Amino acid sequence: MISINVICVGNLKEKFSKDEQAEYCKRLSSFCDLNIIELKEQNHLQNPQTILEKEGQEILKKLKGYVVLCDISGKSVSSEQFAEKIKNLMQQTSTITFVIGGSYGVSEEVRKASNERISFSAMTFPHNLFRIMLLEQTYRAFTILENKTYHK
Repeated sequence: MISINVICVGNLKEKFSKDEQAEYCKRLSSFCDLNIIELKEQNHLQNPQTILEKEGQEILKKLKGYVVLCDISGKSVSSEQFAEKIKNLMQQTSTITFVIGGSYGVSEEVRKASNERISFSAMTFPHNLFRIMLLEQTYRAFTILENKTYHK
């Protein structure tokens, strides 16, 4: 079974976001070993470049397998293309790691360490909402691959 890591800068604060995450974690457990890795936001440092560097150091320590950076300037993919990407990666690696950066994005070192960058939209989303979107699209990808009725 494939392992999927989701590295997130920051944690979920609202109960509804935690509940949504728990639901998708439960659903995904049939398809993969899912690990949510929350890293501390460094906003107390005040300087954006210092924040990026410090958060980047922590992200780099957690990277494993094939690394996909979720980035507004990344390649846009459809749900079907995302499913195909996961299918292909499952044949090449035992771990896929998705990275969701902090409010300032990610450091150049994290960009360089990523195998690929994808974008879900040209719009900016709150990090807690985007995390749920990533989990939902990952679940949708597996249902597409398994020909389940979830994806219509």
